[in-house]
Amino acid sequence: MAGGVVNLRAARKAKARAEKRARGDANAAKHGRTRARKAAEEADAACARKTLDAHRLEEE
Repeated sequence: MAGGVVNLRAARKAKARAEKRARGDANAAKHGRTRARKAAEEADAACARKTLDAHRLEEE
């Protein structure tokens, strides 16, 4: 027998966590953007909106 004593419950949970992480990474690569990327794009959009509003002509 190779190796020592293995806690089957812990091994099963570790395997499930690894599978869940792999599935999440695959979905993130396929569909999503990172949280930092989303925040940067929102900040850029807010800056562009602010610049556009600053150059808007007011009708009086």
